[in-house]
Amino acid sequence: MARSFFPRLQGNSRGCLAFEPFFLIPFSMFSTYATLYMYELGLTEVNIGWITTIGLIVQVLSSLVSGYLTDRMGRKRAILYFDLLSWSLATLLWAFSQNLWFFVAAAVINGFQRVPHIAFYCLIVEDTRPADRTYVFTLLQIISVIGGLFAPLGGLLVNQYGMVQGMRIMYVLAFLFMTFQFTGRHLTTRETEAGIKKRQETRELGLRQSLAEYGGAFRELWAERNLLLIFAVYILFNFQATLKTTYLPLYLADYLKLNSGILSLFPAVSSVIMLLTLWLLMPKIPDQSANRSMMAGFGLSALSNIMLVLYPSSSLLWIGLSTILAAVGLMISSPYLEAAVQNAIDDEKRAKVFSTLSVLILLFTAPAGIIGGWAYKLDPRIPVWLVTAAFAGSCLLLYVYRKRTGRMDQTTHQAGAGV
Repeated sequence: MARSFFPRLQGNSRGCLAFEPFFLIPFSMFSTYATLYMYELGLTEVNIGWITTIGLIVQVLSSLVSGYLTDRMGRKRAILYFDLLSWSLATLLWAFSQNLWFFVAAAVINGFQRVPHIAFYCLIVEDTRPADRTYVFTLLQIISVIGGLFAPLGGLLVNQYGMVQGMRIMYVLAFLFMTFQFTGRHLTTRETEAGIKKRQETRELGLRQSLAEYGGAFRELWAERNLLLIFAVYILFNFQATLKTTYLPLYLADYLKLNSGILSLFPAVSSVIMLLTLWLLMPKIPDQSANRSMMAGFGLSALSNIMLVLYPSSSLLWIGLSTILAAVGLMISSPYLEAAVQNAIDDEKRAKVFSTLSVLILLFTAPAGIIGGWAYKLDPRIPVWLVTAAFAGSCLLLYVYRKRTGRMDQTTHQAGAGV
């Protein structure tokens, strides 16, 4: 089945992408209302911020050992065991949450998602040709977009059963669909050659030596300034995503007084626009314009947020226009950014370097929940301004990265011509 839908893909990337909708569809349904669900059960904005931060702190700790575990267990076993822990078990906890402590426990368990996150990227990338990786991440983005089309089903459940009961149903459905996905993917993929090699090496080295190697990855990363620049862009991208996911639905429902049942329509609108962008615009973007496409995408994303704070209207037309700009911006930036990050990492060091990057991402994004909670209490517009600032910073860093890599390419070309 996967072969007929994705003829250009090889091996594991087919198996991974074929089952991905079973994760993304339920995720798109409940993620829109996750913050409002907590709010409805009596948690304050600061409580929600602390829960987000606790989850991110656990993600930092799990990221520190995620590369080791991915190498030690193998990509397939690491992704299966820790997906079942961090998502299947967490969705059940969310489904039956009664108070703050249920959400804290779920945040701690869900924090172990960094292990399967690293393993997933290794599994989907290592057997894929570098030239095909943008294609793989574009397909992944399409599947994510299609998943967003199902978000209104969450709105229907909320309208029919109320926020709390509707969300409980969504989380139970998420448990069933996600567990099916994890099992199906495990049965249709194989361990990568790099994974087999690293598993053997890690067993011979032992825990202490392996972790010492991961500590050295920080020093290697610091020495590679171009790699550091593209990683900094990726870190800012993740920072804004954490803030936006947590506080934008609350901003729309609480500050702009938008009906909570309508909220789920915007992910669906976003998905349609992203599919149109993929069909009409992306084929016209040449590969050599990837950096420019990313900058344009970040600019549109920043503008979409500025609209919501400069003119905070509950007009569906105005919020819809902001959603359209954000969707186009995300579609023309995210696949190129993912591919740029993965292509910057050597396959031999992928688990080690990517887990190091995950630690850096989380160290910077862990305070996002608390900062967002306090900022929202001061003024609900501040978190949206912070998202805008992250996109502006990304544009600046990407400009510097383009200049540096452009100079390096020119130097390499001149050296080659001299030879």
